[in-house]
Amino acid sequence: MRAYVFASGSGGNCLMLSSGDTNILIDAGISMRRLSSAVARTGHTMRDIGGVLITHEHSDHISGLDMLLKYYDFPVCAPRTVANRLRGMLPRVEGRLRTVPVGEAFPLGALRVTAFHTPHDTDESVGYRVEGEEGTFALATDMGRVTEEVEAGLMGADTVLIEANHDEDMLRYGPYPVYLKRRILSERGHLSNACCAELARYLAGSGTRRIILGHLSRENNRPEKALETVGAALGESGVEFCCAPVLGCLELPVGKAGLCCKSS
Repeated sequence: MRAYVFASGSGGNCLMLSSGDTNILIDAGISMRRLSSAVARTGHTMRDIGGVLITHEHSDHISGLDMLLKYYDFPVCAPRTVANRLRGMLPRVEGRLRTVPVGEAFPLGALRVTAFHTPHDTDESVGYRVEGEEGTFALATDMGRVTEEVEAGLMGADTVLIEANHDEDMLRYGPYPVYLKRRILSERGHLSNACCAELARYLAGSGTRRIILGHLSRENNRPEKALETVGAALGESGVEFCCAPVLGCLELPVGKAGLCCKSS
């Protein structure tokens, strides 16, 4: 299995997992043109996509979905509350929605997927754990704190993408209005570098060998700050870690063999 991170941040979120003949997206928060171009660079086409998993209905996770539904025929998988919201937002999604049970594994092509709740300011935001023959990938962003359910969803995955949204000092003393700072810092907001580092240390102990830091704020964080904080927590664990691109493509294997990644 290979992961291709096309975008991660407030401007848009989208990645692709590829295993054999199965290719799936997690979120579709970038334009169809940009997504089609990114998929083409992986050697695939949009006709190869077998489904899209939606974490929640915020625009930076679904902004490209309506146009994709206009031109391509694949299922849209989401937990019940998110599925209901999508029905009201995107008329084209009717008949394409597949409501997924949170906490129970379900098949999507050759992959086995499990959704788990993440504490965010929506009614049912989720992360996903995706298991294939070559390894396990898990994603959890857009969360104000790390719960036991999040830990269980990520634990032992070979490769994970977790949120390192902000440096707390940059956020507290930055230009955002007070109400927005409070929202981000709340338990249903976004994860700081320090909290991400604690989670990374936990995952290293559970067997994770590769960590991608995602959803970095353009105004309240810097890649070097996130990497420094997480690196200090990981120490000599041997875990590989890097930042997901705001734009571009980060390609990496999901399984334990061949620890490497490349950006474009």
